[in-house]
Amino acid sequence: MSVWDWLRQQAKAVLPEGWISDAPVIPVVRLIGPIGMVTPFSASMSLSTVAAPLERAFRIKRAPVVAIVVNSPGGSAVQSRLIHERIRYLADEHEKPVLVFLEDAAASGGYMIACAGDEIFADPSSIVGSIGVLAAGFGFVELIQKLGIERRVYTAGEKKVTLDPFQPEVAEDIEHLKALQLDVHETFIDLVRERRGSRLKPGEDLFTGRFWTGKTGVELGLVDQIGELRSVIKARFGDKAKVKLISPPKSLLPGRGAPVGVSHGASASGASLAGASFAAGLMAEIEARALWSRLGL
Repeated sequence: MSVWDWLRQQAKAVLPEGWISDAPVIPVVRLIGPIGMVTPFSASMSLSTVAAPLERAFRIKRAPVVAIVVNSPGGSAVQSRLIHERIRYLADEHEKPVLVFLEDAAASGGYMIACAGDEIFADPSSIVGSIGVLAAGFGFVELIQKLGIERRVYTAGEKKVTLDPFQPEVAEDIEHLKALQLDVHETFIDLVRERRGSRLKPGEDLFTGRFWTGKTGVELGLVDQIGELRSVIKARFGDKAKVKLISPPKSLLPGRGAPVGVSHGASASGASLAGASFAAGLMAEIEARALWSRLGL
């Protein structure tokens, strides 16, 4: 018997009946938004933002499982894998099963994170899969020529301007990028195969970057069951089971993560910095919106 169980037993002996509840508590961590992207106008995540609530959830000793809600179109391959690995580390350390529940999407890096679950549940209309690697950008070569802008770049290392959007594409650089993507893709495929194992339906179509609904995801083995968090918890642990949302700690810095504004007393240089920060945040938000849009969401 653990110290915690002994203390509860002693408390139940001296306190009025009903004061100490035996109802299981299921900690829930919500992992929402694009991964590894700073988006001041909407939710996003990285290991640094989700580590604390994950730690708190797994430390609840009497919790029989930890539930994780995933709703993400993907993003950084590195951050996705780091979050996945942190979940598995904590699950093994605390010997707790992990139930993952998908909302609108668990695509690309979002699905990589979902694979940290021992069981994956989805809505019939959830978007799942997109097991691939994406690199996208813009080319401004002709635009700056029309505007009469001269691009000046000075480097030590001839490949430091690889894939510069203001210079013409070079076939060798594209081949190098594709080789990197293949490495990342292989890592992604290995992770999915390791975690999903024999549940996956045979066929390389799973790893082409295509995505499916949650209903089809069950048929393909990407998802275990159709189900919603509260109904599954009640079915598994009884009507008295309680869901406890574990939220990330609030920032001590006021306004952190919010759009940058300019106070009435701001200097010209301060206004310029604020404007640049706002523009950078806006571009990040457009990129994040594009991730959702490619899924039809």
